[in-house]
Amino acid sequence: MVSYAPLWKTMERCGISTYTLIEKHGINPRTINNLKHNRGITVYTLERLCSILDCKPNDILEFIPHAE
Repeated sequence: MVSYAPLWKTMERCGISTYTLIEKHGINPRTINNLKHNRGITVYTLERLCSILDCKPNDILEFIPHAE
């Protein structure tokens, strides 16, 4: 499973809101919804978020192993 919990901390640290991502940087509101619900995003979107937030992928997502 993927969790985007690190993203929200990174956004707070950078002073960037979801409104800013949508209005200033053109991130689709559906993508924001996917992030809020830990659904998949494209590598292109991950690259854009890293560029906007000046961070690395680990600052946006973390992998949580499935319990077997």
